[in-house]
Amino acid sequence: MRVVITGATGNVGTSLVELLEEDPDVEKVIGLSRRTPHVVSPKTSWRSADLATDDITSHFEGADAVVHLAWQLRPSHRFDYLERVNVRGSQRVFEAAINAGVSTVIHASSVGVYSPGPKSPVDESHPHHGVSTSTYSRQKAAVEQQLDAYEEQHPEVRWVRMRPGLIFKRQSAEHIRRLFFGSLYPIALLRRKPLPILPNTPGLIVNVVHTTDVARALQTALKRDVRGPFNLATGTPLDITAMADIADVPTVPTPPKILRAIADFTWRAHLQPTEAGWIDLALQTPLLDSSRADQDLDWTPVRSAEDTFAELIDGLMHGGHLHTPPLERAKHTGTKTAVNNARVLARARMH
Repeated sequence: MRVVITGATGNVGTSLVELLEEDPDVEKVIGLSRRTPHVVSPKTSWRSADLATDDITSHFEGADAVVHLAWQLRPSHRFDYLERVNVRGSQRVFEAAINAGVSTVIHASSVGVYSPGPKSPVDESHPHHGVSTSTYSRQKAAVEQQLDAYEEQHPEVRWVRMRPGLIFKRQSAEHIRRLFFGSLYPIALLRRKPLPILPNTPGLIVNVVHTTDVARALQTALKRDVRGPFNLATGTPLDITAMADIADVPTVPTPPKILRAIADFTWRAHLQPTEAGWIDLALQTPLLDSSRADQDLDWTPVRSAEDTFAELIDGLMHGGHLHTPPLERAKHTGTKTAVNNARVLARARMH
């Protein structure tokens, strides 16, 4: 089997490459990313590609399967850029796979694709129109709408969608810090305390799953004759009390409106890169029932939500990273990080 992975240098991609390197059924892996890593892998060839602009069909020719993991969250203030890269880029991936004659396409969707619902487990039949106030959720829902059409128009292709909860591993900690903390909570503080406080907000409960467990589900889906969506989550979600106990930090009662207002103000002021829509997403999306993955993929998460979150906290305190561009150790701290973020925004505006 020959497999192409978009976003192969990211959180999930690095774990999937590691599994496929040891898989005797996989002959060759092509890892696509905007910046290729200085990593030598026996089976994996690294190639640079911008999914929104480059010719990617040639990278897919001769492949049996494409696993689409690539997704951008920054710069979070540039909605046009994120739309072009995430939504249009995904469409170009699907069309390139069809044109190249790829027989299996697996797309990494998210719990964020689901419409608002109660904080109780839902299966894959729950409406997937997203949370309207979240850019991430709207774009994930838009890509799944594309897949709805491609599934109908191209039944010869085996289309699979994975809908995991929040995905963490220790080595993703530096990446998570840059995505969601920015310069608001510098590295020097993280090394002493992973988080200052946590908001004790009613309804703030989420599904968490370890990156390696998600990668195992992808590996199995590559080799089994399955189609359609799969929820991926551990059986026990995490609420703020559990997170605070693991991180050993205090909580402060915070009504949802106040939490959202703080997030919105600090995001608009470019103090941190997380728009308020992420708060809405955490509060409004339902929890996940992973029974279908258990039944059709024989998938049971090895790591608990508590252990996974503890790994993230350990990585935040001790600099968890990998030597790939998205996951590498940050070179800027404090005010330097803010300056660097401004440069990223300036470059995005030029494009």
